[in-house]
Amino acid sequence: MTVDIVCVGESMVTFVPSAPGQRLAEAVSFARGTGGAESNVACALARLGHTARWISRVGADPFGDHLLAQIAAAGVDVSAVRRDPDRPTGVYFRTGDGEVAYYRAGSAATALSPATVGREEAWAGRVLHLSGITAALSAGCADLVRELTAPGPGRPLVSFDVNYRPALWRSRDPVQLAALARRCDLVLVGEDEAKAAWGLPDADAVREALPGPAVLVVKQGALGATAYEGTREGVFVPAADAPVVDPVGAGDAFAAGFLSATLRALPLPDRLARGHALAAAAIGVRGDSLAVLGDEAWGRLRA
Repeated sequence: MTVDIVCVGESMVTFVPSAPGQRLAEAVSFARGTGGAESNVACALARLGHTARWISRVGADPFGDHLLAQIAAAGVDVSAVRRDPDRPTGVYFRTGDGEVAYYRAGSAATALSPATVGREEAWAGRVLHLSGITAALSAGCADLVRELTAPGPGRPLVSFDVNYRPALWRSRDPVQLAALARRCDLVLVGEDEAKAAWGLPDADAVREALPGPAVLVVKQGALGATAYEGTREGVFVPAADAPVVDPVGAGDAFAAGFLSATLRALPLPDRLARGHALAAAAIGVRGDSLAVLGDEAWGRLRA
């Protein structure tokens, strides 16, 4: 069955100190949640009324049970997620001020590869959404992203969120991310990411370096975002003015809003505005994704 969007990538169980402002070394209790760029996007799109499928691998352990239950509860099809009997589900601990401790090395998701995920199931949506995080997890994961972004009959619109994480690229050249982005149809990247990974100073320089994608979105933090479509000049739309409770997850929410508007064939400025609206909702709550929002809040966002 064709769905609106297929998202492929790792999700992890997250733990955040129950008391705001505590460092990890000080915390004695944690709130549990889910985190993962691609599954966050899938959950948000499902709550916005789209059909979404998430493809990944999780451990045959209680944390894997938790991830599948939470992501399915958001309305996402998780039937293509495989359970790995030999590798654990990844977990990580974080605070609201940037302190993070990952325990994902050797996780079940690092075994994603062309041998474990086929084109047929990954290309079964109108849109395929990937991120640079997956490409950094293992050689097999990098091979999978290259395989799924290769041209071929039946390839859907391929969306790629660069999601540059310096810690994941310490032993490799992040220029590989630019090479992957050039293979995609829709690319999202933060201006700060492009500067850190590729030394590019601004949005126009990013477009010059990535002329291939039909649509390129350069996120410029609290200022807004600039989008380029075809050979046209960039379109800038300012960000929504919203209080920041927790900035984590804003990029995934923006991607979901932009993709939702893309699936509805809205004009480029409206796509940017939808992205900003979801990002504003994300930074207003504690947690890695918009899954913590209630039905009333989702009803307002859908409206």
